[in-house]
Amino acid sequence: MANGPIGFIGLGIMGKPMTRNLLKAGHKLVVYDIVPQAVDEIMSEGAEGARTSKEVAEQCELVITMVPNGPHVKTAVFGENGVAEGIKPGSLVIDMSSIDPGVSREVGAGLKEKGVRFLDAPVSGGEPKAIDGTLAIMVGGDQKDFDEAKPIFDAMGGAVLCGAIGAGQVTKLANQIIVAANIAALAEALTLAMKSGVDPELVFEAIKGGLAGSTVMNAKSPMMMDSNYQPGFRISLHIKDLANALSAGQNTSTPLPLTAFCQEIFNAVKADGKQELDHSAMVLFYEKLANIEVKRKAN
Repeated sequence: MANGPIGFIGLGIMGKPMTRNLLKAGHKLVVYDIVPQAVDEIMSEGAEGARTSKEVAEQCELVITMVPNGPHVKTAVFGENGVAEGIKPGSLVIDMSSIDPGVSREVGAGLKEKGVRFLDAPVSGGEPKAIDGTLAIMVGGDQKDFDEAKPIFDAMGGAVLCGAIGAGQVTKLANQIIVAANIAALAEALTLAMKSGVDPELVFEAIKGGLAGSTVMNAKSPMMMDSNYQPGFRISLHIKDLANALSAGQNTSTPLPLTAFCQEIFNAVKADGKQELDHSAMVLFYEKLANIEVKRKAN
């Protein structure tokens, strides 16, 4: 399997740079996406193209899926002309989408019936880290399968095996809860600073090295202060992830009040038609309530 081509299904905002890093690392790729132009673009950079997920699986003993949500994964794997129709027993499917852990377990069980191995391996870091090849990759599955996939993960970021199938998705949901709550707290704090007549940039500079400092703060504070909501990770996708977290919470009788509140803030921004902006646009909710714009003070 090490020398064979890798199949990659899903060439969106994350999938495209991930395939580029695999190509850079010297891997041969066979790619497919429902958008033909995306396939053409990656083919022009050295990948082989396919017309269906089945065609990818027929040529590859390791297939990666990177699609928006659980239903898309099930379609890509078990739908008409899906991976399951073309893949050989003993092959390995790695789903790097962010989906409900229950769906990962369902997909893993369905593939096991066909003698196919499965890892769920969602990622965190958004488009910038997908481009840099520094994604955090959270994996669920068997140690042996993880070890086999590790060189492939290494081309895209750093991977940690978190437990059995579904554990990667649970870890990603935990990540998304923490990120959403961080962005909400940051937006609330910078709005207070602005409303109090204190330069939010100076607040950021003063506290970023202390206990409140975080990767989220470093990445999202400048975006909020510049009203730059070019998406690295869209609100619509964060809404999807928090919906999956709330579903997992219901399934395990886990109360998630902060998650629910962050979801409602995102929904309020979505109601204003801003769901395709970066999730740092959560600050728009606070700006609207406070009737003020968070921005750097003019020198």
